[in-house]
Amino acid sequence: MKSPTTLLLALALSAPLASLPAWAADAHEHGHGHVQALKLNAGKKWGTDEPLRLAMTRIHAAVSQTLPTAHAGKASAADYDAFGKEIETQIAYMVENCKLAPEADAQLHTIIANLGQGVEAAQGKHGEKRRAQGVVKVAQAANAYGKYFDHSGWQAIKLPH
Repeated sequence: MKSPTTLLLALALSAPLASLPAWAADAHEHGHGHVQALKLNAGKKWGTDEPLRLAMTRIHAAVSQTLPTAHAGKASAADYDAFGKEIETQIAYMVENCKLAPEADAQLHTIIANLGQGVEAAQGKHGEKRRAQGVVKVAQAANAYGKYFDHSGWQAIKLPH
């Protein structure tokens, strides 16, 4: 079984540069380009498929469970690590199973990049004090998904003030 990092790297290397996740585009463009901003599909939300909806539902559940504890300053390193592992698992599932139209997929890459940045912070890769901010970053990415992708019944995650 491939690791989530291996899968994301394989995806990044197989995709056109314009549709790479933000972290990959930044790494390859060396500041000479910009990451594609999220946009609607001619004023409408992008279509989804069952694997994407399932993974994002699981991400929503993980954020909803972890965010209150993180915001209260009561999440342990083990809580953050478990959270990060769950989000990585769902990202890997999306990458392996989601089949979207190329334009929608390009938009999804931006969401995935933001999820990945949140996971890195939640796992302590940017310092222990940024772990809670990583959970918030994942929540923001999930909310952006709900704003730009058609997922019936999706509820935005209430972010701390």
